[in-house]
Amino acid sequence: MTKQMKIDRGAGIAIWRQIAEWLKAEISSGTFVTGSKLPTEADIAARFDVNRHTVRRAIAVLVNEGILRADQGRGTFVAAAPMNYPIGSRTRFSEIVSGQHKTPSGRMIGSALEEADALLADELKLPLGVQLIRLETLRVVDGTPVLVATSWFEQARFPGLVAAYAETGSFTKALKQCGLDDYTRLETRVSAELIDPQDAAFLQVPEGQPILIVESTNVDDAGRPTQYTRTRMAADRIQLVIES
Repeated sequence: MTKQMKIDRGAGIAIWRQIAEWLKAEISSGTFVTGSKLPTEADIAARFDVNRHTVRRAIAVLVNEGILRADQGRGTFVAAAPMNYPIGSRTRFSEIVSGQHKTPSGRMIGSALEEADALLADELKLPLGVQLIRLETLRVVDGTPVLVATSWFEQARFPGLVAAYAETGSFTKALKQCGLDDYTRLETRVSAELIDPQDAAFLQVPEGQPILIVESTNVDDAGRPTQYTRTRMAADRIQLVIES
């Protein structure tokens, strides 16, 4: 980007806003397409003969509006429209993503055994202190991370779950290997909070960005809880659709 563009400094419109409007116009015209990487802040600053702080403010506003996506260490990209994510009795990540002609994947980023505290014992309807498996997973759509989840399971009931998930990358397939053929969603609670540094690194979003928090409990055919999960979703990449 070597051609210098002019800013109307007498228009009464902030310079950063003029740059933001130019970026939006370039996206609308197809100059910058969905998923494409924007020029660097330095390149844009040189094009408009402004300082990088001004460009950074324009980009930050468009990130907050969901038009751009800032990936730590990679740059700034034109954001795709949020993917619809239905929440119903049979919520399945892989099925939801594949059904929208996208490619799902998942990997385990941590696992541990821990004793059930009062919250987990209540959610899973188990005695206080019983041994649980805690699985930390990262789910990806078309190469872009969209959610981080922490899930808890009764260790005595699913002793081979960690190995099964590491092999399959799917809870449905892993649970089937452990003898659970089917399950349904009993309850879902949705809230929001600011992302912490660890999840921000996994999701490749700026620290402190708002994210969706989805807490859910699944049960087997007999109504016995099988899984409690706390999911952190990138709010600019997923749009929850609550099924009635």
